[in-house]
Amino acid sequence: MHETVKNLINIQNEVNQNFPKNEKRPTIIAVSKTFQIDHINHLINHGHKDFGENKVQEAIEKWSIVKEKNENIKLHLIGKLQTNKVKLALKIFDYIHSLDNEKLAKKISDFQAEKDISTKIFIQVNIGDEEQKSGIKKTQLIEFYNYCISLNLDIIGLMCIPPFEKNSDIFFDEMNTLKNKLKLNNLSMGMSSDYISAISYGSTYLRIGSNIFGKRS
Repeated sequence: MHETVKNLINIQNEVNQNFPKNEKRPTIIAVSKTFQIDHINHLINHGHKDFGENKVQEAIEKWSIVKEKNENIKLHLIGKLQTNKVKLALKIFDYIHSLDNEKLAKKISDFQAEKDISTKIFIQVNIGDEEQKSGIKKTQLIEFYNYCISLNLDIIGLMCIPPFEKNSDIFFDEMNTLKNKLKLNNLSMGMSSDYISAISYGSTYLRIGSNIFGKRS
C-alpha cells in the first residue's frame, strides 16, 4: 500500500475515533496542487474521489484526461479565481471554494446561464479581517450572499482560511455561527494542522494536503 493511501486511511480513522457519533462524515479533499498525477494516482486507484487544486491551468493539464475516464472524480478549486479564468474553471471544477467578489459572481452566473450548468460554490469569508487575504468581510456577508442568490448561484456553504498565528477555534466557531445565520449546510475549513478542531465546529469539507501527500518541494 502506497504511503499516500496509508496517510488517508489514518486521517479517516482519526476522524472516526474523534467523532464516532457523527452521522455524516466530512468530505476529505486531498489537496494535490503541485503534485504530478503519477503521485496522485495511488489515491484515485484506492477509490478516493475529492481532490483540490489552486490553479486553473494546472488543474486542466493534470485532470482533463483523468476526469474523462473517471466521472466519479470531484475537483475542488481552493485557490483564488480570476474573472478571466471563469470559463476554463467551470469546465473542469465541480466545486469553487473561493467566491469573494460581485464581479466574479456575475461572471460565473453569466457563464452558467449560457452553458446551462450549475457549479457548487462556497463564499470565502475573510474571517480574521486580514488585509492581505481574499474573502468577503463579515459585515458584508449577508448582502453578498443575497446578491449571489439573486444570480441563481448554487451557494452550498462558506469557506475560510484563519490567521496562521492565532488559535483557529475562535474563527471556526464564528464561521459556524455565520453558516447557521444564513441557514447553509456546509463549511469548508480545516487543513492539515487543524482539521480535527474544524470538524468539532461543524466543518463538512476538509482541505488536507501535506498530511496526505507529504511536504511540497
